[in-house]
Amino acid sequence: MIPTKETGVLTVAAIRKPKGGGPLEYLFNERQQIFTLPVAARAAEASSARLKASFRENAPVKALLNPRQSLIQKIDVPSPQEMDEFKRLRIPLDKPEKVMPIEVAAIDPNTFDIVDQYLKSPIFRLCTRVVPDYKTAKKLFDFCAKQSCHLPGPYDISPCIPFQYVRDGCYARAHKMRWIITTEFRYCCEKVFGFANQDFDRLAVKADKWGGCCVSWWYHVAPLIRVKYRLGTLRPTLAMVIDPGMFDKPVRLSTWLAAQENKGCDPNAKVSMYSIQPGTAYAPANYAGTAFMTDPSYTSTDATLTAYHSLTTCP
Repeated sequence: MIPTKETGVLTVAAIRKPKGGGPLEYLFNERQQIFTLPVAARAAEASSARLKASFRENAPVKALLNPRQSLIQKIDVPSPQEMDEFKRLRIPLDKPEKVMPIEVAAIDPNTFDIVDQYLKSPIFRLCTRVVPDYKTAKKLFDFCAKQSCHLPGPYDISPCIPFQYVRDGCYARAHKMRWIITTEFRYCCEKVFGFANQDFDRLAVKADKWGGCCVSWWYHVAPLIRVKYRLGTLRPTLAMVIDPGMFDKPVRLSTWLAAQENKGCDPNAKVSMYSIQPGTAYAPANYAGTAFMTDPSYTSTDATLTAYHSLTTCP
């Protein structure tokens, strides 16, 4: 089941014209899914004006969305109580790491995923308890995947994680997995964000695990772990991603990025930029990917997981 109605207080990350024409695309920081306005709807003109004003003024809006059709049904002004709650939960990430432009097709996986050789992120120095081997990384992955809401349970955590619904909510899934990795297993866990924030780019994946339909996003995030690996006589530390919504095992960072450029789903599928951030980063706070929100109390995380627990990806 894909919902026909979802409400949220959101901030507009960008308003952009798609390649080849068509309706304007509206991107929200708090949603990875890409939305448009219904062409013939009476409320579309007023909603469009409110969205443009919100973008200019960096002011939140109350949005009624139809995720099934990727449509915005209505835009309103949040109530004072809703604004107070929104501001209370919106805690910025202090000193985010840089966002890096990337050409995924040009990646050399023999070097790209090696932490000490290529991925020299300053935040790696903040935590040194890396995963000792791939077997342990798979154990982490399997534990997270076991918490999927589409399985009968019992679950080891609450709420369950809706891996079966990948149209949106990656930020909440990633944050709950980060809690598992750092709290239950006590290993380092950063986050990796992929962005489609240049020109006509969009992330596109084929949801092979959940029915095979194509899904598009403007960003995606998942936990990144560092894993000691054996390559012949070498023991490099590799950057690997835990993403049970897309894969059945931990994958190299390069594999995770490449999966978001499925040209069979969208000819404009392209990862414009990527960014490795502290595990406390929750969702982007701007289109450029240079600012992020946090969720230290896991309030937004658990609310999103609960709201999406019974949803499915493909019709």
